[in-house]
Amino acid sequence: MEFPDDLKYTEQHEWARVEGKVVRVGITDFAQDALGDVVYVDVPEVGTSVEAGQPFGEVESTKSVSDVYAPVSGRVIERNVELADSPQLVNESPYRDGWMIAIEAVDVSQLESLLDAAAYRGFTEREAGSED
Repeated sequence: MEFPDDLKYTEQHEWARVEGKVVRVGITDFAQDALGDVVYVDVPEVGTSVEAGQPFGEVESTKSVSDVYAPVSGRVIERNVELADSPQLVNESPYRDGWMIAIEAVDVSQLESLLDAAAYRGFTEREAGSED
């Protein structure tokens, strides 16, 4: 299980990579592993406004359909068009090729409330332990 140190994480299992005022978003390795084989990804069009903590899209797997939540408020400035034909990129490369959207953040300080890699790792360990 990967927990890159350069990312921020939500308790809904999204990751956020800060690139200036742009925040690139996807689901974590933990999330894709729990979902199983991803067969469809629904992400908003460029120009769509998203709000921190609110769903912006869905990931459908062979097991379930799950909402994906925005880690920051802002406007979608890029979407990963590769996911339409290759949703499995979310499984194969969740932190690189499997990213979902890029958000022009209204306030990047919203990221300060998210988890760092060590805190997210601890969170997933507690969550996995509670399922036993």
